[in-house]
Amino acid sequence: MRAQFVLSEIGVGLRRNLTMTFAVIVSVALSLALFGGSLLMSDQVSTMKGYWYDKVNVSIFLCNKSDAASDPNCAKGAVTEDQKKRIKSDLDKMPVVDSVTYETQDQAYKHYKEQFGDSPLAASLTPDQMQESYRIKLKDPEKYQVIATAFDGREGVQSVQDQKGILDSLFTMLNLMNRAALGVMALMLIVALLLIVNTVRVSAFSRRRETGIMRLVGASGFYIQAPFIAEAAVAGLIGGSLACTFLVVGRYFTIDHGMALSQKLTLINFVGWDAVLTKLPLILAASVLIPALAAFVALRKYLKV
Repeated sequence: MRAQFVLSEIGVGLRRNLTMTFAVIVSVALSLALFGGSLLMSDQVSTMKGYWYDKVNVSIFLCNKSDAASDPNCAKGAVTEDQKKRIKSDLDKMPVVDSVTYETQDQAYKHYKEQFGDSPLAASLTPDQMQESYRIKLKDPEKYQVIATAFDGREGVQSVQDQKGILDSLFTMLNLMNRAALGVMALMLIVALLLIVNTVRVSAFSRRRETGIMRLVGASGFYIQAPFIAEAAVAGLIGGSLACTFLVVGRYFTIDHGMALSQKLTLINFVGWDAVLTKLPLILAASVLIPALAAFVALRKYLKV
């Protein structure tokens, strides 16, 4: 009987405040969708870091004849065979080095043509203008500075470049985007909480006569508060369900089908469905607990029981 009364009161409350309930549902849905999206973005960045950092190389570019006239690091001329042998020997002795690959000028020219063949500059380049290089795979990508300290400024070395630095700039941008999404999510969540508080306040005011009678007949505080808290929880659960739907549909159409980014950007290892599915219970739990807690706090102020 009591459960039936609470359920009937929930239906009455949702119908009386239909507009505000709809606003609560939309706000909760958008804020939790952004929250879930931010969690997935964080997982995506971590996945990409693990994938790409394992493949980054440190490149030691060697001086060629054209560098001798234009680059201060190559003022003593092009790299000699003895210098190349010493560089290779020193690299082989370093414990941080996993493997070393030598790239000739012809190989560098071929790779450049493959990547930038449509560039106007490609037509004017010749193999002798390209730089020989050593491509070093590190056991730990964080140990780049060890290579830079040992070979930067050395005779025959034009420059030492770390591909990880390029990736760090990309990941910094992705993290900034993720933080911006979290900021918008926090703003939307605050709006949702304010709407919940106002909805509960209006609902409590519109039913002040019923609650007064319930107090007179000795109803407990929890029994009086339960319908209001349940209304907020139900509205939040609907919003959370919509947020879960947004995430699933968004993942399906942006990565698997529709935009099909997994087929167009084959070099990116996208997060899988397991990452999405593990976020859904968290979103649903938050969609119930946060509105219920907000309603409970609001009732302590606006409903004297």
